[in-house]
Amino acid sequence: MSQPALQTNASPETAKNGRKTGAEETLGYKLKSVAGAVMYPVATFTLLFTLWELAVRLLDVKAIILPAPTYIFEELFGSFSFYIPHIKITFYEAIMGFLLGTTLALIGGILMSQSRLLERMMLPVAIVANVTPIVVIAPLFMIWFGFGSYPKILISAICTFFPMLINSIVGFRSVDENNYEYMRSLHASKTEIFIKLRFPNSLPFLFAAARTCMSMSVIGAVVGEMYGSTKGLGNVVVTSANYLEIDRMFSAIFLLAAMGILMTNAVRLIERRVLKWHGSER
Repeated sequence: MSQPALQTNASPETAKNGRKTGAEETLGYKLKSVAGAVMYPVATFTLLFTLWELAVRLLDVKAIILPAPTYIFEELFGSFSFYIPHIKITFYEAIMGFLLGTTLALIGGILMSQSRLLERMMLPVAIVANVTPIVVIAPLFMIWFGFGSYPKILISAICTFFPMLINSIVGFRSVDENNYEYMRSLHASKTEIFIKLRFPNSLPFLFAAARTCMSMSVIGAVVGEMYGSTKGLGNVVVTSANYLEIDRMFSAIFLLAAMGILMTNAVRLIERRVLKWHGSER
């Protein structure tokens, strides 16, 4: 006697509930990830500032040497309107330097990745520019280009150029040999190979370099402001040190650190959206 067939098809309501549960699990996972990404850094900095505050008060450290975090935050939030124009200037110089430096580096990376001869000719020049301390170039740029934003943007661009150049060369050449030969067998042009194979495979290298370059662009802008400027957070740091306004100097340093973190995380956010297909984001 044959056994009755088992009912395997779920009802629409059950399937709907199953999809809803899956969506809820996905949402819960995302919320948990975001909470973890925010919670741990906040907890770390809270512990750090608490220990800092206790050390300053228990050891009776003078504010002119190391002010307590409460004094620094009181100065920062109490005079925040003073810092806003300086934040805008430093942010503008850093972003423009980042865009200029990375654009030139990508162009150079494309050319050098296609020609070993061109790489041998141009790469030593880029290495010389990279190993030369930026603090000795900054005064020269002030003499050549004046004391406006232009020399700070150029200094920031120099800081971002080399990391992006090296990563772009490596990224454009890091292609799967089988995929490359397959496209060659289809008589694909160099442009088609670059657009459909080299560029997509180079994106992890380019984004990794972009995160480094973003913080380097802030450093370049600040170095330029320290040597010849009346505005910007770099100038605030130097002026505050000259007048022994240590709480204001630390406030500017905190703002620079926050700017670097936010800009780097912005690149990371774009990277996650662009590289959903890549194994590094799974």
